[in-house]
Order: sequence, then structure tokens, then C-alpha cells
Amino acid sequence: MSDDEIYKASLEYHAKGRPGKIAVVPTKPTLTQRDLSLAYSPGVAEPCREIARQPNDAYRYTSKGNLVAVISNGTAILGIGNLGALASKPVMEGKGVLFKRFADIDVFDIEVNTEDIDEFCNTVALLEPTFGGINLEDVKAPECFEIEKRLKERMNIPVFHDDQHGTAIISGAALVNALELVQKNIGDIRIVVNGAGASGIACTLFAIQLGVKPENVILCDTKGVIHSGRTDLNPVKQPFAVKTDARTLDDALKGADVFYGLSSKGALKAEALKTMARDPIVFAMANPEPEIEYDVAMATRSDVIMATGRSDYPNQVNNVLGFPFIFRGALDTRATAINEEMKIAASKALARLAKAEVPDSVSRAYGGKKLKFGRDYLIPTPFDPRVLYYVAPAVAQAAMDSGVARIKLNVDEYRERLRVKTEPGRAVMSVAIHKAQELRKRLALPDGADARVLSVARQIIRDGVARPVLIGDREKIAAAMKGFSESEFEIIDAAKPPSHAVLQQRFKERAGMFADKAMDSYALAALMTDLQMVDGMLSAADRIYRETVPNVLRFVSKRSGTKRVIGMHIMVLPNRVLFFADTTLNVDPDAEVLADCGRLCSEAVLALGITPRVAFISYNNFGADSHPQAQKVRNAYELFKQQCPGVQAIGEVQADIALSPGEFRNVIDAERWPEPANVLIFPDLDTANAAFRLVRVTADATALGPLLLGLKRPANVMPRGSTVQDAVAMAAVTLAMPVLATGSGMYPAVK
Repeated sequence: MSDDEIYKASLEYHAKGRPGKIAVVPTKPTLTQRDLSLAYSPGVAEPCREIARQPNDAYRYTSKGNLVAVISNGTAILGIGNLGALASKPVMEGKGVLFKRFADIDVFDIEVNTEDIDEFCNTVALLEPTFGGINLEDVKAPECFEIEKRLKERMNIPVFHDDQHGTAIISGAALVNALELVQKNIGDIRIVVNGAGASGIACTLFAIQLGVKPENVILCDTKGVIHSGRTDLNPVKQPFAVKTDARTLDDALKGADVFYGLSSKGALKAEALKTMARDPIVFAMANPEPEIEYDVAMATRSDVIMATGRSDYPNQVNNVLGFPFIFRGALDTRATAINEEMKIAASKALARLAKAEVPDSVSRAYGGKKLKFGRDYLIPTPFDPRVLYYVAPAVAQAAMDSGVARIKLNVDEYRERLRVKTEPGRAVMSVAIHKAQELRKRLALPDGADARVLSVARQIIRDGVARPVLIGDREKIAAAMKGFSESEFEIIDAAKPPSHAVLQQRFKERAGMFADKAMDSYALAALMTDLQMVDGMLSAADRIYRETVPNVLRFVSKRSGTKRVIGMHIMVLPNRVLFFADTTLNVDPDAEVLADCGRLCSEAVLALGITPRVAFISYNNFGADSHPQAQKVRNAYELFKQQCPGVQAIGEVQADIALSPGEFRNVIDAERWPEPANVLIFPDLDTANAAFRLVRVTADATALGPLLLGLKRPANVMPRGSTVQDAVAMAAVTLAMPVLATGSGMYPAVK
């Protein structure tokens, strides 16, 4: 966009509708007089008394533990300078949006109208009872150093000046990874930092904490090198004065390994870049225009590793990778401070995450670009949801280890809770995932040399969900799985299937017109599943669902007493989980198939640790219409009650009544149907398929599945467009599904 377009769009964005970007939203019901009497007078007096008796109960009865103050006096707003406290409010609101969006932390923005250090510190310190943490923002140097120091001494909650430490933490992660790529030791490098403001000094100090030797650092300000001969240095800059003959930035850069730019556009010239050491690391972080243009730097040195603050170039150093998750870990341990150990832990966690395999969901957010650790991918991207459960637990652990945490967490459990926040389906799958991790069953993955299948296999191993059995080209699979132990997975060459007589015979019996063709990887995976040579199968390649399912249905036997195999979708909504069936296979099921559908879904839901409440959905309620379509659903309900008398069920009933019985007590009494349904059995494929797609799009729902229910052994097919995370969750669910017979899942089961 042009500058004029940005100007107009930005003002419209902030003014349109309700002005500003944040609002206060109640977290408790306020619908009745009773609700209001508990929220305010007289009921509110009780938590007040409890907090007066025990101050820590403020974390139990109020929002303090999840509330951060974003505070500024507007003396250093972004890159536009001292515009005053009021003008800083749009930025502080924006910071609040980022806290909420990335770490679910609530924020009040506070703009303090003073440049006096004493007044500012007194104002902020007196706010301590309200907040769990303080994020200082856009306060100019050198005052910001003194302000943070005083507040940390006075306050018993975390105080964090993000302009100082955020950039330092994230660039520190990028530095560690860049040095690994160019095979340089952090203790040997020479680093030049241009910019001696809050960020520049914090980045310098953090680099030293990571292992850079102080004597190998040269800091420059607008007057050049900060050297021991200068007499104009304030107390903040004086500790960085070094003995050197260098007087200009260009002098300092000769032979340097690293350039940190926290200054202004154009500060780094191409000629100076040429004088740096081999594989120069250039972090030009001035915003919005870096110290040297990315294209210019790349044209000047083919061996340069480059990072900027911009999103349109690789390796964006963006503070949003730090502060939300650092505060998350600090708040959740009720830390009294954010100390150096916590900052280093955050930086190391980011560096570690950059080396992990990047999921499809992140690649899609960046236009499908394949991201892999290397010169153009030193640190995670800002929209990588995994940052939450990598960084926050690392910070929490450091808080506990360093003694500033007031409560102890089980970090593994904490990491899993955070992961559930980023992967809604994981909350539903938690029982299946834990069960799968304990049993470590063997899961067949056909099309094993496919890149997506290999990604799924690697993540299954990392999560401990199963032991993948990859079926495909042995050489290709082995090459792609380097780095994993042979004990963690198996390879079966599709061109050389196991020579079990029963397997070959079963293939000829069921292949029909395809019996004279070679057994492909899908048929082999399905047959091995049917014969208990593996514990289950999952088709994870990005293939057309209806072209892949027939292989499963042809070669994996149906359960005894089951009339049809059905498809069930799991719909994860913000406030509930629903199970829809049949959403994929049976176009016009009769009453027996619908009853089967209810039975199979109930078993599957129970296997996921959830109590099923089944509703047979119709346009009609309880026999009000004698139409055959309504009668079919009525009959299905009666059959289901005979087959599954212990399962709570209702039918035939309209969907809104099944899901919100409390609103329709004129239609249904509380004793008959006290709680909302969670398993919805639809009268036909049209209705079920339309319903799940409408809910997925309009209700902010995550759709998982479909699960194939009614097979003797568990087997599933991922639809096109599914993510690796979806497939890993489906792998766990596949192995958690109930089966008719038990067995070891080892090869002898074919006898």
C-alpha cells in the first residue's frame, strides 16, 4: 500500500464501529437479579472479606492473576518520537490486543501524563493491587532504565520494559541459531551494535549474557563509537566505553562477525558490509525501514545472514514472539519478577522451536511457503501457535528454578494445557492421546514416502502416540526418516509385501476385479489391519476421500452385527464438543442403520472419555407428524433404546430442542432431558453433511474426522486439506477406538 492508502486505512480501522480496539467483557453470567446480586451488592462483600483475611485469595476471586497493565507516558512512541501520553493510547490498546490474541492475557492500558520519573514511578507502583504484571512501553531512554529499576525494587509483581528486553530476547535466539549455521563460537565473535537507546543497550547486555565477551562488543550512538576517550557519555552508556582506535561505525565493522542495528534507515552502507568477516550476520532491526535494505545486503554479500523487523523479509524479529508468552509463564507461576533466567529461557525456547518441523497450518498462514531451519528461517514466525507451549513453560520452569515463582506447576501438564489452547481438537483427544502414548501401538501409514505422511509419522513419534509402520518405497522412506531410531518406526516396502499366505489369499478374495493387479500400499495397510498384523491404519496423504475409502471398506471387515460402516465428525466449538453422524457414507439410511449409527457413535464417544447423550434429529418432535421420514427417525430411536438401554437418548426431536433443552421446557420436561445432547444422529446424509459444514463455517468450530465406525479393526482416512496436527490427533483416536477382539497387533495374529 502507498503511504496515503495506509493513512486512510489505518484511521478507518481505528474509528469504524466502536472506536478503539479493546473492550471489557464480563466473564460471569449477568442475566438475572440473582446474578447481579452476586456480581455486586450484597454478594460481592464475601470475596472482599476473604481477600482482606488472605491477600493471595485475590488470585482466586478476581482477574488479578490474568491481568497486565500496559503503561506508557508516550515519550518514545514506536519510531515517531515523543507525542505525549494521550497520543500513545492507540499503541497501548494495540499491545493489549496482542496480549489477548496470542496468550489470552487481559489488559488495561494506562497512559500516565508525566515525564517526571518520581511521579511516573509513584503512579505505577500504587497500581500493584490491581495487576498481576506491568508491561512498560514506549518510555524514552535513558529514563526508562531508571524507571524499570525503581519499579522492580518497589513492586512484588513482574515489571518488564518490552522495548528493552523483547527485541533482545528474540534477536538473541536468532543469533544463537545463526552462529550454529555458520559454525562460529559465540565466545569468539566480534559484534557491533548501532544504536545506544533502550533496545540497543538491552540487546548488547543480552548478547553478553548469552556468551559474547564484553571486550568483543563495540556500541555506537549517533556520534560514533562509544570509546573510552569520550567525555559526553551519560551513566547508562559509560559502562560500554571500550579502548579502540575505531571512531566510526564503518571503522568498527571491519572484520566484525555480527551487526545489530537498532538505529535508523541507511545507517549500514554496502561498502561497510563488504568489510565484515565471512558469513556476516546482519540484524537490521530499525522500523519501518532497516539500516540496510534486504535486497541491497543480499546483492552485496551472497554469504550474509539477514534479519529485519519487517514481515515481508525472512527472519522477522518481532516482539510478539516474546512478551505475551513470557508474561503467560510469569503469571501462571505468580512470579514476583521477570528475571534474567526467565529471559534466557524464553530465548532458548524460541531457538529450539525454530529447529522443529513446521506444521502445515503455519505454512498456510504464510502463503504455503515451506519453512525449514536455515539462513532464511532462524526464528519462528509470529503466527506459529506452538510458541505458546514452547516459551511459556520454559519461562515458568525458570521462574520456579530461580526462586521467584510463588506457586509450583507440573511443567509437562502445564505444557499440555497450553497446547490444548492452540489445538482445540487436542482437548477432545486428550484421553485418546494419553491412552495411545501408554500403549505405543503400531499404526500402518500407506503411501509412506509421501512428504505429508512422513511429516505425520515424525510428529507421531515425537508425541509418542504410536509406532508408525510406513508402507511405501523403502529407500525414500529411510532417507526421509534419518535422525530417528529404527526402533521408533518400521518400513514395509509396498513392492515386497510380507509373504504371509493368509494375507495373499485375503487379497485375492476381496480384490475382486483388481485381484490380478499388484497389491498397493493402501490395500496392504488395510489387509494388515484386518489380520491384526498392525493395530490400525490411517490414510494421511492428501488424497480424495471418496477414492481412498473404498480400499478400507473392501479389505477391513465390518464388525459383527453392524449393518453399515458410518462416518462421524467431531465438532469442537468454543464452549462445547458435538459429534455428528452419518456425515459421509450412507445417503438414505433406514431405521436400523440409524440405530446402528447411534450405537457406534456412543461407543466411540465413550472411548474418548465423554458421556454420550444421543439425540435422533428430525424436523418433527415426538410423533407430532406421521410422515414416513419422521416415523423412520422415531423407529430408529426405539431400536436404539432397545440395543443401548443404558445410554441417555431422546428422539425424534428438533435440533434446537436437543441442544438447548432449558429454553424449551414447554416442549420437554427437565427429567426427560436435563442436559444438552452431544451426539446428533441425522436422518440422512444431506442433512448431516450440510449441518457439519454450516457449523464449521459459522460457529468457529474445528471439524475433526470423519471417523469410520463399524469396522472390526480401527482404520481411518484423512480428508483433503487436513493438517499434520489433525492427522496426529486422528492417529491417537484411531488406536483408541473399540474393537471386537484383542490381540498383540504383531505378525503372528495372521495365523
